Amino acid sequence: MRNMPPAAIAISKLSKTYASGLRALSEIDLEIRRGEIFALLGPNGAGKTTLISIVCGIVTPSGGTVLADGHDVVRDYRVTRSKIGLVPQELTTDTFETVWATVRFSRGLFGRAPNPLYLENVLRDLSLWERRRDRIRTLSGGMKRRVLIAKALAHEPEILFLDEPTAGVDVELRRDMWEMVRRLRASGVTIILTTHYIDEAEEMADRIGVIHQGELIVVEDKAVLMKKLGKKQLTVHLQEPMAAIPAGLADWRLALNAGGTELEYTFDAAGERTGIPALLRRLGELGIGFKDLNTRQSSLEEIFVTLVSGKA
Repeated sequence: MRNMPPAAIAISKLSKTYASGLRALSEIDLEIRRGEIFALLGPNGAGKTTLISIVCGIVTPSGGTVLADGHDVVRDYRVTRSKIGLVPQELTTDTFETVWATVRFSRGLFGRAPNPLYLENVLRDLSLWERRRDRIRTLSGGMKRRVLIAKALAHEPEILFLDEPTAGVDVELRRDMWEMVRRLRASGVTIILTTHYIDEAEEMADRIGVIHQGELIVVEDKAVLMKKLGKKQLTVHLQEPMAAIPAGLADWRLALNAGGTELEYTFDAAGERTGIPALLRRLGELGIGFKDLNTRQSSLEEIFVTLVSGKA
């Protein structure tokens, strides 16, 4: 264990209080592993962008430390900033420059030697190569978003932050971005994304952190989180509607839906004994006929809402 490389990002007791008195972050502890995709979820104002801005050296913390690849982001700013790429939420870029000039300038900004072939590959991956001579102000919002990604990748960062990367972009760009993120991760890049799109986290992330009112309320492997907090529901479609749930079914957590034509049973997806066989036997004993059965598992969105509402 002695020669283990440092974590991609190691955050300890991180806090941020703005001059207005707003406490944006409170005692955040978080370690992000090399080569993983980490999704940070949280409602607007939860502290996601503040956290990213501190790691990227844009905002100064009030307390605590952040290490990027073992280097302190405040003391070793130049070193850490060269290791990090950031795709911000806002479409901020020099609108009068061409795509090529902007991306080339970004690479030079971090002291990287020119590498036109690498930049060409980045632009091709983002469907920007044919637009490389276009001025950025002539591009659509989706294309400008692609330029921001190209700028963030221009200096070959080891750690990439995507702050709400697909907010307000078309489905095609979202799909392209997911594909690109997978390729980057395969090449060893560590990726941290904040998102409002729960399906994005569910699709992409290895681990998920949930931040609420400046506090990190859970950090968990995605599969573990869904297993731990996920509920399954069995819906029994009845042959005849019933007015109320019979007393003989009191042992199960049942709800009567759809005008009395559906019995819904909620059970623990991780539990060894679901109680379903016994429930179906009891229905038979009570002479309650059913036409169909189906089950569904709670989505990450439902888990997220449960976590946040529990902390409200």
